[in-house]
Amino acid sequence: MNEVKLGALCWNQYTDWPSLLEAGVRADRLGYSSLWTWDHLYPIVGSDHGPIFEGWLTISAWAMATQRVRIGLMVGANTFRNPALVAKMATTLDHLSNGRAILGLGAAWFETEHLAFGIPFGSGFPERLRWLGESLQIVRGMLCGEEPTLDGARYQVRAVRNDPPPVQARLPILVGGGGEKVTLRLVAQYADMCNVGGGLQLVRQKEAVLRQHCEAVGRDEREIERTTGIGVVVIRDSHAEAQRVFEHLFAQNGNAKLWTAQPVGTPEEVAEMLAPYLEIGYRHLVAGFPAPYDEESMVRLIGEVKPLLERAGAHQAV
Repeated sequence: MNEVKLGALCWNQYTDWPSLLEAGVRADRLGYSSLWTWDHLYPIVGSDHGPIFEGWLTISAWAMATQRVRIGLMVGANTFRNPALVAKMATTLDHLSNGRAILGLGAAWFETEHLAFGIPFGSGFPERLRWLGESLQIVRGMLCGEEPTLDGARYQVRAVRNDPPPVQARLPILVGGGGEKVTLRLVAQYADMCNVGGGLQLVRQKEAVLRQHCEAVGRDEREIERTTGIGVVVIRDSHAEAQRVFEHLFAQNGNAKLWTAQPVGTPEEVAEMLAPYLEIGYRHLVAGFPAPYDEESMVRLIGEVKPLLERAGAHQAV
């Protein structure tokens, strides 16, 4: 199978609402497979003293304004909300979108926003991962039509119902993160999709660990769709012009420090950087688009880079 899926992660920071709404509509119109934003309350790139829109309301508005693209958070902060309520919210999003919802979940990491908003952050990452494990038991059961009961250290539910059920027979859960001992084991146990990042070598390493966890829990690893964040994409006719636009985007996002090794350049350069992901089975590539959501890059990633990647994938399959 040579299909390459492209996702658009439109940053919900340092923007205005009309621009963020239009970015989602554009992704749908151009034929992106998935549409995402962050679940944060303060900006996470550049200065955190800047504007950001709330994630669930953003994707709910996108659901009503789009027709085809699948929609989710990359990823929902488990610490922010009761998991039974999250299952109900995801189900409602599925109805709003006529069956296009994806429930993204992660343990959360940005302490600054938790302290500011008075949200419990736990004693550290191990405790937040335990909370995530409890949440996944609850939401997986509810989304599958069960009435789970759990008396957990963090969450307690009693035969909780989810009525009406989602539109999708199995609303997919995406677990974000690459922690090798716990997070990837949770992917193997509960998730339909994973999202790992950090570059090709790190993704390859995490893939091997995920396969080991799937074998250990008796899960067919082929049931889990692999996704990876590829960073901020900027495409122009010359590398120098793409780099200039890239630097301008980061300056507009709280004077953020420039990320390195990003897919910035000509269509051929970007395709060459991304093609190795196909070799390890990661065919759902999620591109970051900071405000003001560079239209040329969004258009050319779909129209020029995607065909190059699909041809590369076809050659690999021969």
